Amino acid sequence: MKDILHRLHLPKDVVEILHKSPGITTFNTREELIELSLGGKENNFYEVRYTVENTTPVQEVIEATVTRCKNGIVINYPDPYMRRRDPNSMVIGDEEETDKPTYEEKYGKPFSELRNATFEWLSQQELLIMPFISGDNSLDYYSLVIVPKNAAFFALMLGDIQGFIPFDSLPKDFRPMAVVYVAPTFRYSHFDGKQIVVHNRLHHIHEVFSYNLYPGPSAKKGVYSVLLDIGEKEGWLTIHASSVKVITPYDNELVMLHEGASGGGKSELHQQIRREKDNKIVLATHMRTQDKIYLELNESCDLKPLTDDMTMVHPKFQKNHKKMIIKDAEEGWFVRVDNIPHYGTDPHLEKICTEPSEPLVFLNIDAVPNSTALIWEHIEDAPGKKCPNPRVILPKRLIPDVIDQATAVDVRSFGVRTPPCFDDAPSYGIIGVAHVLPPALAWLWRLVSPRGHANPSISGNMKALSSEGVGSFWPFATGKMVRHANLLLEQFQDYTDTLYLLIPNQHIGAYEVGFMPEWVVREYLAKRGSARIKSSQLVPARCSLLGYALEYMKFEGVYIPKSLLQVNLQPDVGDETYDKGAAMLEEFFKSELQQFLTRDLSSVGRHIIECCLDNGTVQDYEELLS
Repeated sequence: MKDILHRLHLPKDVVEILHKSPGITTFNTREELIELSLGGKENNFYEVRYTVENTTPVQEVIEATVTRCKNGIVINYPDPYMRRRDPNSMVIGDEEETDKPTYEEKYGKPFSELRNATFEWLSQQELLIMPFISGDNSLDYYSLVIVPKNAAFFALMLGDIQGFIPFDSLPKDFRPMAVVYVAPTFRYSHFDGKQIVVHNRLHHIHEVFSYNLYPGPSAKKGVYSVLLDIGEKEGWLTIHASSVKVITPYDNELVMLHEGASGGGKSELHQQIRREKDNKIVLATHMRTQDKIYLELNESCDLKPLTDDMTMVHPKFQKNHKKMIIKDAEEGWFVRVDNIPHYGTDPHLEKICTEPSEPLVFLNIDAVPNSTALIWEHIEDAPGKKCPNPRVILPKRLIPDVIDQATAVDVRSFGVRTPPCFDDAPSYGIIGVAHVLPPALAWLWRLVSPRGHANPSISGNMKALSSEGVGSFWPFATGKMVRHANLLLEQFQDYTDTLYLLIPNQHIGAYEVGFMPEWVVREYLAKRGSARIKSSQLVPARCSLLGYALEYMKFEGVYIPKSLLQVNLQPDVGDETYDKGAAMLEEFFKSELQQFLTRDLSSVGRHIIECCLDNGTVQDYEELLS
């Protein structure tokens, strides 16, 4: 024990927890951690149980189950609420500057009391400790997780997403900048069953107190919060984006980065375009007549994934380039598979998950011991109601053709989940297959970051159009919103050799499209051999917030119907209904942008927001950042 504590260089109060604990477990291999997650090598099924003593009556709860399958282990949560991230889980425990709710504001007492109680509870548990690095390994942002031993699966998930440091290979200079503490019983005794994660930013360390066992708000986004906190202090961002290098059959290359709220199409950027049995592509299906619009694609481009969700734009990677240089902040990807409803939907992903070279971790998948976990067999939240958030964690070493190096971005797109739009049911589903945005307008879309229609990744009832917050990473940030807005704006000012796009998913007017616009645009731009679209191909959109619409788009020799590029041309929509949808967007933008008009906002940012509030034109936006 003394050697362990000496090597970790921990604060005194953390050392005290480990000294008092009845047992400390460390490990060196992933195989050891898998067996710990199952409670031992002999187990094929394990229940993660706790006694909650600070309740009346005392509760015995099963927080999670762990099932051994042929291709990995499956984590399931008996409580359907725990199967996806609660967007209101973050609370700030310290007195540093923040725009987020603080613990004292919310609960009427200082966090120090709960912190002490949490440490006391942890000191009575057998514990597992795991060193890891938050973000890219080259940056040495050393971190540590302390978790009850019976919840070792939580460390396994975090380790697959961020990587872990084998204890025998611990660097001599290891001193954690962040510590994640996991204490699930407090969900019942203090927080009425809610997924609360408290961030306590001390001078020397960022503490993350996870009072639940779902990885989304803590093992995944909690680490994201740590990186955003470091970046806010150091002047850089980890943006909420996926990215891919697209290689055409003629060896042209294009790097596309895609941002957006959860459910906005980031994971889908890595997926090959979906085809029918006859190899055709269904671009769009009319929701009332079921008429389909088909495309043909003789040969798809090759895809080499770069990042999936947390994309670092660190000064260390930039090289006085006119293009933004990015690098992945993760070692494994938390991939949502709700869009895999049956076998054969995505053969590439299905093969990786069904026959992996090492066991995978699945969440919210229906499986029994010693079966093969199938990513299209989603657990039910209620009879006949599938869980909308099934997941698999894919370590990058298992994903073919992954690029794990700093790379320059050609195209930066933003995805929006859009509802259907009809003349008898107007909505903001008026975005065409793709819109080209001036940089100033592209920045505004990232400030308002709409969660959009039928978001599958987070729990709770939300308005049809609500904001994920600045950069769509705001739910995970602990500091000041305007500082992040300024850092985002610097990117649009500095990296001038970039094409900015707005791409819808789910619906375009009266048509259901899924993620097809994203896939079609990716193929289209790569095969054109340029991250540019001719000015003659663009017309100002009828709604100025949508930048430029495409006058035409020719895909594999066939013109995409103009009504999918300019939605007001659809007979089911028309100008009047389109304008009602535009008014919804305008009201949303003006409402969300007011909060950024503080004295800390850069002068350029203020001019851009005022342009929107004054109903500026596309040309006005062009002149603000040229």
